[in-house]
Amino acid sequence: MKFANAALALLSVGLVPASARTIPVERDQSIISADDNLKIPGDSPLELCPGTHDSDIIHIESVDLVPNPPEAGKDLVIKAVGTVHKTIEEGAYVLLQVKYGLIRLISTKADLCEQVGNVDLKCPIEKGVLSLTKSVSLPAEIPPGKYTVTADAYTVDDEPITCLTATVEFSRGGRALGFLGVEL
Repeated sequence: MKFANAALALLSVGLVPASARTIPVERDQSIISADDNLKIPGDSPLELCPGTHDSDIIHIESVDLVPNPPEAGKDLVIKAVGTVHKTIEEGAYVLLQVKYGLIRLISTKADLCEQVGNVDLKCPIEKGVLSLTKSVSLPAEIPPGKYTVTADAYTVDDEPITCLTATVEFSRGGRALGFLGVEL
C-alpha cells in the first residue's frame, strides 16, 4: 500500500499546493530509443519519462484510473501496484512541472515526504511490494485544455526514485479527451 501512495503522491502533487522555489526539471529526458516502452501498464495515461530507468528505486507494475480519462468535478479512483527497491528516507524531493498546452504553469521542487502525507503515507517508505486503491476528488473548476504533468523524484542523495508523466485533455464540460481530442 505504501508504494502506490508514493506513486499517487507523485501524480497528485500537481493538484496539491506547494510552496517551493521555481527550478528546472533535472533528469535528462532526451535519451530514448525506438525500443523503449514507456507506457505504464494498466488503464491510465501514465508513462515513464523518456530516458533510462534502470536505476530507479520504484518500479511501477500497473496503474488503473476510474474513470479514465479523469473528469473535472468527479472522484478519481487510482489503483496502483509496484515495488520499492530501497527505503526512501526524509529529504527525498520531487521536481514537478505542469503545463497547460505549451504554457508552463508550475515548475517547482517539493518535499516528497510532505507530499506523500497527503495520501496517508509517511517517510521512511520501506522497500517491498506495495499496492493502493485511493480516491481523489478533482476540482470542478479545471479549465478546458490539455494538461501535461511531469513528476521527477529523487532521494536525499539525488538517486532517481522515478519519473512519471501524464497528459490529459479536459473538454468544456469537464470531461477529459483522449488521443486526438476524441471524447472517451
